Amino acid sequence: MTRKILIVDDDQKTRVLLKTYLEKNQYEVILSHNGESFVAEFNSQMNQLSLVILDVMLPDTDGFALCKVVRQKSNIPIIMLTASSDDTDRIVGLELGADDYIAKPYNPRELLARIKAILRRTAIADVAAAPRYYRFLGFTLDLTERKVTDNTGELVALTGLDYQLLKYFVEHPGDVLDRNVLSEETRGRDAGPLDRSLDVQISRLRLLLKDDSKQPTLIKTVRGAGYVFSADVSVVSA
Repeated sequence: MTRKILIVDDDQKTRVLLKTYLEKNQYEVILSHNGESFVAEFNSQMNQLSLVILDVMLPDTDGFALCKVVRQKSNIPIIMLTASSDDTDRIVGLELGADDYIAKPYNPRELLARIKAILRRTAIADVAAAPRYYRFLGFTLDLTERKVTDNTGELVALTGLDYQLLKYFVEHPGDVLDRNVLSEETRGRDAGPLDRSLDVQISRLRLLLKDDSKQPTLIKTVRGAGYVFSADVSVVSA
């Protein structure tokens, strides 16, 4: 099955080159040149899309606003493109629910690798012999439908990256998990010493699970070692 990707970038040369490169690698690509055209394409193609790529700087809006639009309607994976040399754009994007980011200028091969990694991580696995549900502190993680509900049955709005991180935590309760391990499992790469994206994602997940960020009891920080998921987790096959 051909994966369909929607890309918004205001630079025509970049759009065309990226479309050509990705199509050579068996992806179907839809292009938008501004926020208005992106929203129109997203609304019409949402159920067929596998991933969206958002440039931060656009003539009529920015990638952050578009990220919010996407997250209001879908958990589809999002990659942000940023020309900023500092971490601000990256952190804001992750806080809004982006799954990954890449700095401009970038090598198309690196972007392709990021796309493949995200789609591989978010693909629905064959769970016939695996547990379907993980339950902890009133929450239920459903691996088949890739969703989380709280003790009232209300859906917790997780992005694909949130889901991958939580899934790894509940599969390893009580284990001290190294930052690089968590980054590799969720983003396909090690966390650099100055990379705050994992910390941002942990903070976001704590907020979604109503875990006090100042004194967390669910996802605890182990100074100098990583993080530990401290809840009792039960497993149900079906």
